[in-house]
Amino acid sequence: MTRIVRFADATGTVATGVADASGAVRRFDGSPRVADLLRLPVERLRELVESTAARGRPDADEADVLPLPPLDGLMELWAAGVTYERSREARVEESTEQSVYERIYDAERPELFLKALPWRLVTDGEPIAVRDDSELNVPEPELGVVLNAEAHTVGYVIVDDVSSRSIEGENPLYLPQAKIYAGSAAVSSGIVPVWEVEEPRALKISMTVWRDGAAAFRGAISTAAFHRSPEELAEYLWRCQPFPDGA
Repeated sequence: MTRIVRFADATGTVATGVADASGAVRRFDGSPRVADLLRLPVERLRELVESTAARGRPDADEADVLPLPPLDGLMELWAAGVTYERSREARVEESTEQSVYERIYDAERPELFLKALPWRLVTDGEPIAVRDDSELNVPEPELGVVLNAEAHTVGYVIVDDVSSRSIEGENPLYLPQAKIYAGSAAVSSGIVPVWEVEEPRALKISMTVWRDGAAAFRGAISTAAFHRSPEELAEYLWRCQPFPDGA
């Protein structure tokens, strides 16, 4: 499986390219940003990725470069809340304003909120953070949908949406403080192109929390349990605001 990657080489130069299953990396010609790639139509991007992957000798190996979050330029990371039935039940239990989460689950308009800008993100192997003024903090593994400037899906990433549930539960108006702070979002270092994923609505999302070498929690769910489709969420996100470098 190929992935679109962003990385820094031994000289500190930031570049983008295509990584294959063996970890071999081939750079895109002209050093485009991920943001530049997301200005392309899906078919043009596919041609570029496949032609780059088919080149001869690789330029580097993933083990020898520094992986970077695959967001740059004017890209933004947004999140959608209460997208699973289980999510609604958990939020209702934790909140002092339970009807808010019950209503949003059945509402026509989804809950969408800004999570992070590229410079605030971390990626594989880097530490996330929890707020020290919150008693209950949780990791939330998510399917990240990479959208181009026209809101078309071009690929997928894994995202950890770290949340301070006690702050949000105290008052829903505290949502930005519960969701947006240093180290509150991690994105996998590679974008899996949309044409590499046969059935995005049947993907397993799993998480293990390790403490002192032991598994303190394990959980899993399928994207088949989504209450809203990624396409519906993208349509609402693009209403009344442009994303020239994708999201």
